[in-house]
Amino acid sequence: LKKDLRYAACGLLMGSADIVPGVSGGTVALILGIYARLVGAISRFDASLVGLIARGKFREAALQVDLRFLIALGLGIMTGIAIFATVMSHFLEHYLSYTMAAFFGLILGSSWLVASMVRRENAWSYFGAAVIGIVGALIALAIVTQHSLGSRPGNIYTFQCGAIAICAMILPGISGAYILVLLGKYSEITGIIKNVVHLDITSEGLVTLGVFALGCGVGLVLFSKVLRWLLARWNAETISLLCGFMIGSLYRIWPFQRDLTPEVEKIQFKRFQPIWPSEINSEVVICLAIAISAVVVVLVINRFAQRKNQPESQTVSY
Repeated sequence: LKKDLRYAACGLLMGSADIVPGVSGGTVALILGIYARLVGAISRFDASLVGLIARGKFREAALQVDLRFLIALGLGIMTGIAIFATVMSHFLEHYLSYTMAAFFGLILGSSWLVASMVRRENAWSYFGAAVIGIVGALIALAIVTQHSLGSRPGNIYTFQCGAIAICAMILPGISGAYILVLLGKYSEITGIIKNVVHLDITSEGLVTLGVFALGCGVGLVLFSKVLRWLLARWNAETISLLCGFMIGSLYRIWPFQRDLTPEVEKIQFKRFQPIWPSEINSEVVICLAIAISAVVVVLVINRFAQRKNQPESQTVSY
């Protein structure tokens, strides 16, 4: 039960992070040391699982996909989204700079911890890992600086959007919600979900939502298998790339930004341009203090966790 509560708490943090534009739940999973276990569990949804269920071996099937862990984590994620959606929206609307400063510090400190997970044999190996990290940062930067690509009609495109967005959600540093905004599907999908919650259900909406969910499921299982394979064979290189994604995403959550779309109400659809403060005022000082405090919090929590037990990511079987 103690572990279940811990995983639910991890899910709570992942769900709350997913609400913030530019922040990925995968980043939080990597910080908390459950990333490898999550990827491994999802990747085991395959034909052998179907066979176990067909033969009535439900206990073996549950153990294969680490079902108890996934249920606890999933409940935490849904709770986090439900609880923090309104709260986080309020902070983003009224205290954008301070909120972004907090997440900027959290991800910056976490990037340092993730980078320290890379273990290589010599200086040249570390140089290669650094190059991979820089490539990852550039990829993430290219993604978070894109504007909307526009939407296209049809269920095939909806399926593709689901598959791409869910892959982004489990990648540290890349927000799946932001990818949906780029693909022009965020408003449509969230609108259908909101209508379903209010019992305003149409057959067309259900079909669209079903196709999108199918794309998410297929993309999640296939991409998690790729990630699991990469972590098993090129762990240091993969961790370096994921760390680069986190660093590149910092551009998106820079605390000081100019609103380029003041006429747009919802923050998910706004466009911002990062700027350097023109003067050192109280806002800048507070943001700096918040960011530094967030970095310290991450380092202290990590030190405490190391004293309590070894990081779980080191004990996961790929």
